Formats: sequence, structure tokens, C-alpha cells
Amino acid sequence: MARTARMAQIEALLAEDPNDAFLRYGLAMEHASAGDDAECATVLRDLIARTAAEPYVPAFLQCGQALMRLDRTEEACAVLKQGIDAARKTGDTHAQGEMQGLLASLE
Repeated sequence: MARTARMAQIEALLAEDPNDAFLRYGLAMEHASAGDDAECATVLRDLIARTAAEPYVPAFLQCGQALMRLDRTEEACAVLKQGIDAARKTGDTHAQGEMQGLLASLE
């Protein structure tokens, strides 16, 4: 997939602050918007790994959805299970419920 101007802008900002979770999430969403679910999932997995101590909960749901669109159901389920646990630990009941619903539809 071709890089967009917005992707380039986000990547430039990430070069200055590689641990900015919001920017990394934004980059993943740009890839999803461009139809590149594989790269979206890669960026989100990186984000999940970087924020393991303080999980960026939306990344789990979006990663699960991207993997689902790629027909990688087993991987999607694993990510969603991780996300449900992360959401529970952070008290994000809304995200937890969304991920549980998506997981239930996949299993």
C-alpha cells in the first residue's frame, strides 16, 4: 500500500517520540483506512508490546478487528483475550464488553 501524507507526518512525529501511544495508534488507523490491515495489525501489535506496563486498551480491539478482516481468527481471538484482561485491569468496562462481544462472535 502507498504511504499517505498523513502517515508520513505521523511517522515524522514518532521519530521524535517513538513511545507516543496516541501517535502509534493513529498510524495504525491510517493503515486501516488505506486498506492495509496487515500493516495496521503490525503497528498495533508493536503498540501493545510497547505499552505492556500501561496498556493502551483500544489497540487490542482494533488489532483484533484487523486480524479478523485478514481471516486470522485464531490470532484475533488471542489478541482480544489479552485485551479483555487489559480492559478489566484498567477498569474500562465499555472496551471490555466490546471485545467480549467480538470474541463471542468469533468463537
